[in-house]
Amino acid sequence: MEKDLYVIGVDYGSDSVRSVLVNTRNGAEVASAVFNYSRWQTGAYCKPAENQFRQHPLDYIEGLEYTITECLKKAGGENITRYVKGIAVDTTGSTPVAVDKTGTPLALLPGLEENPHAMFVLWKDHTAVNEAAEINEHAKKFDINYLKYVGGIYSSEWFWAKLLRTLRADGQVRAAIYSWVEHCDWIPFLLTGGTDVHQMKRGVCSAGHKSLWATEFGGLPPEEFFLTLDPLLQGFSDRLFKDTYTSDQPAGTLSPEWAERLGLSTEVVVSVGAFDAHMGAVGGQIEPYHLSKVMGTSTCDMLVAPIAEVEDKLVNGICGQVPGSVIPGMMGMEAGQSAFGDTYAWFKQVLMWPLQQFLAQSQVIDAQTAKALLDEISARIIPELSQQADQIPLSENNEYALDWLNGRRTPDANQLLKGAISGLGLGSDAPRIFRALVEATCFGAKKIVDRFNEQGVPVKGLIGMGGVAKKSPFIMQMMADVINMPIRIHKSEQTCAIGAAMFAATAAGIYAKVEDAMAAMGQGFDAEYFPNAGRAKIYAKRYLKYTELGNFIQDHLTPSKSPLTADLPETGTKAQEPHTKAQQIKEAALTGTATTDN
Repeated sequence: MEKDLYVIGVDYGSDSVRSVLVNTRNGAEVASAVFNYSRWQTGAYCKPAENQFRQHPLDYIEGLEYTITECLKKAGGENITRYVKGIAVDTTGSTPVAVDKTGTPLALLPGLEENPHAMFVLWKDHTAVNEAAEINEHAKKFDINYLKYVGGIYSSEWFWAKLLRTLRADGQVRAAIYSWVEHCDWIPFLLTGGTDVHQMKRGVCSAGHKSLWATEFGGLPPEEFFLTLDPLLQGFSDRLFKDTYTSDQPAGTLSPEWAERLGLSTEVVVSVGAFDAHMGAVGGQIEPYHLSKVMGTSTCDMLVAPIAEVEDKLVNGICGQVPGSVIPGMMGMEAGQSAFGDTYAWFKQVLMWPLQQFLAQSQVIDAQTAKALLDEISARIIPELSQQADQIPLSENNEYALDWLNGRRTPDANQLLKGAISGLGLGSDAPRIFRALVEATCFGAKKIVDRFNEQGVPVKGLIGMGGVAKKSPFIMQMMADVINMPIRIHKSEQTCAIGAAMFAATAAGIYAKVEDAMAAMGQGFDAEYFPNAGRAKIYAKRYLKYTELGNFIQDHLTPSKSPLTADLPETGTKAQEPHTKAQQIKEAALTGTATTDN
């Protein structure tokens, strides 16, 4: 490389999008910028009590333009833009959206701008729990197990369950939809000026882990699978995709419109997109049989292994195993927890509630002081809880908790499950409860490690990435003690965006393969936590209590279906009966009579 060349990694998270401008010679972060989704920040289009979480495509578009142009401005503007060679994008997932034939999200069309069902259905939206249950039951009727590459259990967080729920829930969207698209596939399509959804390059990452795509099936499961699940799905598989691509491949080059908006050349290569944790694992320099844990609002745990060593092993209850989904040429396996940082954020909100309610109305201090005080306490509360919780002597009889506040992702997806706190007494103060919640998230992480080990895919090491990993020594030390295994913390605070940059450099031809980009652009590790043998023994006993509590909650306190969607059909077979709700919805769509549950 005779001169410095640059690429841009774009990382779409749950709350914001971040772009980084990276030197491909050494992986140095030249500039970065963050954009908080403005509509999301107000809670627009979301109903947390009903597990509905939607995001408007304008938040994504505005954030994309702002963060990239801001990075270029910080780095020197025109002096550097000529040397930018590639862009790659990662997103949360499964976060799909209804589109028309041009690939335009329906919320960008007149009359649908404020319809939540026309927007992106965020990964943690669990409104499709009943649809997921139907898919799991329906799959048992076929000789081929179409769920075997997604751990044997389909989740309400994923592609098909969300599509079926959307079709049933909203007649206006049902009448306008042509296809269904993942966020990580749509952004590259947008940047390259796509106008025909059939020309969109779908990534093997999203397709294999969430959409039931597999080479063994010749693509997606056959039309019969979906038609007999619910007639509303008729024709969708033909309007989706058969071919998929790894993220080291170009999706195209910047369109003239986006080149002008960003101040870049139309020769800039845009790579095929993928999920954040998959690219994050690459940015965090994942190694074979090392569980790469991206720890943020949730966790996504990635493991790669040589295909020849694991292709005959199917790990039950994880989020899929797909060749090439993380590193081309390797088997990519995914697991994770539905709530990690979100668990701590929930407890923080509980503690902040009286302050938020009463300080603004205070007759003692003015509004400006009240806001400053709220901001100060909000910033200090988790660090202070961590410090005090770390001083509590570890005992087999301390308070303990269950981390299923947003359901369970893995092992064995079930979004109907609920969290719990047990062993409370009059001495159970905030630090003690916080400590129990942290411990629960670590026990949830151990369950994932145990599942891989039990099913013949050994976990030989742990790699920690993301905000929680970087900011909380207390949580990371507990993680090492609970799992009884060292955990290395990657130096970069932006491993997802850096991983995207590595894929951009590969797609642009600067490196021949992703492993070369990882070697040149990887930033290494700056911390490692080792287990304390004495504490590990106590945690092993407490882990049994965690397991017992989980079994009790699952067996005795979990509803069989979501009460919010109890009017919808229970199974794919029932959905075919002539007077079921699903059939009535379909007939309403054909006659133009809209139904909605906005």
